[in-house]
Amino acid sequence: MDFLSSHNLLGLVIGICTFLIIGVFHPIVIKSEYYWGTRCRWAFALAGVVLVAISLSVDNVLCSSLLGVTAFSSFWSILEIGEQQERVRKGWFPRNPSRRYPWDGDSKQDK
Repeated sequence: MDFLSSHNLLGLVIGICTFLIIGVFHPIVIKSEYYWGTRCRWAFALAGVVLVAISLSVDNVLCSSLLGVTAFSSFWSILEIGEQQERVRKGWFPRNPSRRYPWDGDSKQDK
């Protein structure tokens, strides 16, 4: 950590890790919507709240920043789950054949 601070690399490392965290969340959102639909929003919300709490309790700037980025990526995923469902409706992503979707009719699962 001292090396990163003394060489002014801390911001660069946080930026690279932020890019990677956001990149990891894209397939997580796709798979979550595929298997659980919009019901998984609660898991993302809970994960975000827990990660915010942990971020506030950590003294290390790098760890706290990355926990915060992960928390807010989780919060953003709540919105993205709905967007992903819309992409599935448009046919841009595959549907899960074992699930019913809101546009299928009487589905109560994802409403």
